[in-house]
Amino acid sequence: MASTEDSVNAVNRAFSKQSLNYDSIDQENQVLQDMRQQVYHHVSDFLKVESRILELNAGTGIDALHYVTQGHNVFATDLSDGMISQIEKKIIKHHFQDRFICQQLSYDKLDQLKGQKFDYVFSNFGGLNCIDDLSKVTMNLPAILNTGAFITWVIMPPISLWELLWVFKGYGKKAFRRLYKNGVTAHLEGEYFKTYYHSLAQIKNAFGYKFKFIKSEGLCALSPPPANGDFPVRNPRVYQSLRILDSFVRSRFPFNRWADHIIVTFQLSHNH
Repeated sequence: MASTEDSVNAVNRAFSKQSLNYDSIDQENQVLQDMRQQVYHHVSDFLKVESRILELNAGTGIDALHYVTQGHNVFATDLSDGMISQIEKKIIKHHFQDRFICQQLSYDKLDQLKGQKFDYVFSNFGGLNCIDDLSKVTMNLPAILNTGAFITWVIMPPISLWELLWVFKGYGKKAFRRLYKNGVTAHLEGEYFKTYYHSLAQIKNAFGYKFKFIKSEGLCALSPPPANGDFPVRNPRVYQSLRILDSFVRSRFPFNRWADHIIVTFQLSHNH
């Protein structure tokens, strides 16, 4: 079994390799673009003017740049050397050095940020699925958050209806991979590392009594996930119909927990 350090290094290498073409992959995938807009819409209900945002697993800084251009201050963190390098290029290119900074940092090392205070903690598209226990992240949040701060994370849950359909194509192992209790080995850019799927109940337990659960909604509960990125091109009308259906059910049980990803928002309690 690979050690934790080996796994961390594999994640770093995989996403550093992916960082070189991550932005082009994102821009070419209509499903990803629609998912990102849904996440932004969700966050807009809670994000106050000129907030100080801490972003975890910030990738190449696509989301960070979005929020900086909206007038917020963003502290972007990521484990990957390559991703941090891409963020630094964006900061320089757009001349946002005064409101946009980054640091190579794993999200289970947030104790290193003590002394700083944030109004919002944001994490998009499943980066937090690389850790087996989310409490390793949440335990360090109260010390670095202002009272009433919000946290919005986008996480892959154990049940995705689209993935379950793989069983009808004879790919039973792939269809049920999210249900493995001890995680599953992911393969990315020639590297192998463990990923873990977190249920809404497990996420709530990780946040504990210091945080109030606010909302969850499904991302691609009925519409196809990013792996089916060509679906909107091949079936534009069906895709739009499924997106409309999604908009009606994604905040309701069970689709607020059964989806490709779920968006979850919590708030630091005022009496923590």
